[in-house]
Amino acid sequence: MRSEIYQDYPKHYVAVDCSIFGYEESELKLLLYPRGFEPALGKWSLMGGFVQEDESLEDAARRVLLQITGLRNIFLEKASAFSLPNRDTGSRVISMTFVALVRIDLHDKELVRESGAKWWPVTKLPELIFDHGAMVQNALDLLQQKAMINLIGQELLPEKFTLTQLRNLYEAIFQKTLDPGNFRKKVLSMEKIERLNEKNMNESKKGAFYYRFSIPIHS
Repeated sequence: MRSEIYQDYPKHYVAVDCSIFGYEESELKLLLYPRGFEPALGKWSLMGGFVQEDESLEDAARRVLLQITGLRNIFLEKASAFSLPNRDTGSRVISMTFVALVRIDLHDKELVRESGAKWWPVTKLPELIFDHGAMVQNALDLLQQKAMINLIGQELLPEKFTLTQLRNLYEAIFQKTLDPGNFRKKVLSMEKIERLNEKNMNESKKGAFYYRFSIPIHS
C-alpha cells in the first residue's frame, strides 16, 4: 500500500524518446514519424511513448523499437533526460532519451511504412516537435563520443565490410573527411576486426579485403 505522503506531491507523465540511427548509401540516417495526436499533430517527431505502470525506462524504449522496427536485439543506450516544465505543450512530461542503432537492411520495412515513418539523412532533417531537435543533437554527440573511444559499426554495417566502407561510416557520423591512411592505422591498432580471405572487387582493380568484427563490441 502506498504511503499517503505521495498524495501531497504532483504527478507527472514519464516518456521515452528514441533517436534511432541507421546507415544507408553512405549517409547516417534518423528514423522519424509524423505525430499522430495533438498537440503538434502531423509534425515530425522521434519515435517514443509513455512508460507504462509495469515497465522500466529500458522496457518502454525496447517496446517502442519493437513496434516500429520489428527487431528485438538492438543496441540501446540512455542519452539524457529532458524535463523543462513547458517542454511539451500538452502536459507536464519528463522524457528519457535513448540512442538506438539499427541495421536498415534488417528492420521490418512494412511496420515503418504503416506508421508513416521515414528515414531522414541527419544532414537534412525536417523541423521537429518540441525539444526533439535538441534531443537529436544530444544523441549525435553521444554517438560521436562513443565512436572516438570505441569502434562503432557492428550495429550499422553488414557482417562483412571493407575498411573504406567503415571509414565512410565514420565520415558520416562526424560529417567530415578522414585521412584514409591514419584511419586504417588507428582502426587496425584497436584489434577489434579481422581480415577475411575475400575481396570486394568493386573498390579497386586489385580489390579490397573484407573485414568483420572479431569480438562483440558491446555487451
